[in-house]
Amino acid sequence: MLQWFGLREDGRILSVLNRNRKRILPILVLLILLSGLIYFFFYNPIGIKLTHSNMRQLSDHLRDLGMPGKIIGMALVFFQTFFPFIPFVLVAGTNVAIFGIKVGFLVNYVMSCLGAIASFYFARYYGHAWVEKKLERFPLVQQFSLRMERRGFLFVFLGRLIPILPSSAINFAAGLTRMKFRHFLLGTLLGKLPIVFLESMIAHDLFHFHKYKGRLLLLLGIFVALIIIGNAVKKALSAKTK
Repeated sequence: MLQWFGLREDGRILSVLNRNRKRILPILVLLILLSGLIYFFFYNPIGIKLTHSNMRQLSDHLRDLGMPGKIIGMALVFFQTFFPFIPFVLVAGTNVAIFGIKVGFLVNYVMSCLGAIASFYFARYYGHAWVEKKLERFPLVQQFSLRMERRGFLFVFLGRLIPILPSSAINFAAGLTRMKFRHFLLGTLLGKLPIVFLESMIAHDLFHFHKYKGRLLLLLGIFVALIIIGNAVKKALSAKTK
């Protein structure tokens, strides 16, 4: 009888360990990836060169690397969406230069959506307490989260289309709410499509300024208008936090 109770207790311990392992493993993988990125960009000679480059230099460095350079370009978009350590337009322009405008835009769009999904799942299932602690210092994010809680698709879509908050903040904040994943996904897919296309085109036309300067000015005008609208929304949300 005692042996039976011992086996039962061991079974419970193993069950708890298995559940914890499922939660801890993705976090460990993420930490390993982040450690690798930190090492690459701050201690590796190639990474240091990349982080201190402008858009043209960065694309030249990655193009010289061949296929590894293309993989790095794709990974940069994913991790920039997760942790915005460099401006998105810099990464977008790099991929446009490496892959061409059509494939470059597709790479930027797909990888940024995948990065957003990964951030959402991390916040919801693995790093909930950590993300909540980080975001609670920003009242504007909390106000936006309340709106996503009620009308998830609409505010994710608007947050993607108009630069109200950093993309990573929207990803993590959405993961903390009770909004359905399909609403987050649809808002992300539809909202990111025009803005990623716009930033990819701006980057492309910067590379070919003399040929497309008229179109570049128009695209920059649209981008500035979106920033102005985003700032107006920020002020409205900030006023409600006071």
